[in-house]
Amino acid sequence: MSGTVRRLALALLGAALVVLAGCASRSGGYYKDDGPGSNIPADIAAIPDAVPRIERHAPANFRPYEVFGVRYLPIGENQAYRQEGVASWYGRKFHGEKTANGETYDMYAMTAAHPTLPIPSYARVTRVGTNRSVVVRVNDRGPFHPGRIIDLSYVAAAKLGLIGPGSGRVIVQAITNADIRAGRAPGAPIMASAPPPADTARAQPVSLPAEPDTPLAPVPAVSEGPQAGGIYLQFGAFSSAQNAQALAQRVNIEAAGQAGQATVAHQPPLYKVRMGPYLSRDEAVHTAARLAESAGLNPVIALDQGL
Repeated sequence: MSGTVRRLALALLGAALVVLAGCASRSGGYYKDDGPGSNIPADIAAIPDAVPRIERHAPANFRPYEVFGVRYLPIGENQAYRQEGVASWYGRKFHGEKTANGETYDMYAMTAAHPTLPIPSYARVTRVGTNRSVVVRVNDRGPFHPGRIIDLSYVAAAKLGLIGPGSGRVIVQAITNADIRAGRAPGAPIMASAPPPADTARAQPVSLPAEPDTPLAPVPAVSEGPQAGGIYLQFGAFSSAQNAQALAQRVNIEAAGQAGQATVAHQPPLYKVRMGPYLSRDEAVHTAARLAESAGLNPVIALDQGL
């Protein structure tokens, strides 16, 4: 059984088999029977980051897929991507197993698993609140746990100081093929001065600097019940309607109406902040790129099937 399939099977067992971030155990970022290996390299810090290069992508890697009732839509190789959230890591249990693209997982290589970035591709991962930043090669799918956005290899997590706590808050930035061709790659992001809101477990946050003098936009109403199927740009998903409305309000201020209005849709148990629907994925991608360039907003593309 491949490492990815085994990880999916284990995740089905839920909290009974997984020690979640914030639990009493220090192994908060990996499965109970996973962990560090027995032949850890002497100088982890000396292991170099992954070096971004143009790689070919199998068309199958861009197909939508579903895990535990959640549908994922992989993004394009040149689509800008930036997300803040919780990173975890996986180690000896999957060392030597096959990754989602058929490679062999090496816990001592600078790699990572991500649900929507192209595989293979590259990303810069920066730990929030520190100056630690690494470049990893994404060659696997996951994690599929609420509140986690990336699974790092043992060595990548070690270089970010995440082995002890098991997980931690990071910023993930895609290094696209266009970036590589142009000889540029995103550096370590500038950290926000204010801490994130408490209700961020299922969020896909957008960097929105505080501007006290900016006139407030109207507070978006909450639409109840399932919505018609379609393609949306999603900025966040919260358990609190108030937090979702606050983010939608800020998005509308930053976007200044150039791409429509951000709204809040209640699809229990979450309140989703989004724009759309769009007639096609290309339209959504172009809108996301325009928002990223003009307003610094980085939503993700989400498929809504009337959940």
